[in-house]
Amino acid sequence: VQLQASGGGLVQPGGSLRLSCAASGINFRLYRMEWFRQTPGNQRELVASISSDGSTYYAEPAKGRFTISRDNVRRTAYLEMNGLKAEDTALYYCKVDSHGRSNWGRGTQVTVSS
Repeated sequence: VQLQASGGGLVQPGGSLRLSCAASGINFRLYRMEWFRQTPGNQRELVASISSDGSTYYAEPAKGRFTISRDNVRRTAYLEMNGLKAEDTALYYCKVDSHGRSNWGRGTQVTVSS
């Protein structure tokens, strides 16, 4: 299983970014996809998830600002982030649990700063 996250960058407060997570090695449409983030010295925290049936979950900091989606044809999960704040600065990871293990992509850095 390989996950390739992209789309991070430097953005001003209030700005937007869209992260992508391209998956290979799995029957993508069958699995829940998750986005986590991590700041130095802290554990990774779940940001949002989307199940195979399209149902979504958002952690409190993401509610109302972030939207998770998926494209089963492109085997890609997305995280649309709007109204970004300095506290959203983190390394963002995508994850899928398959074949009895957790599979993580390499993180993509999001920095929110003026």
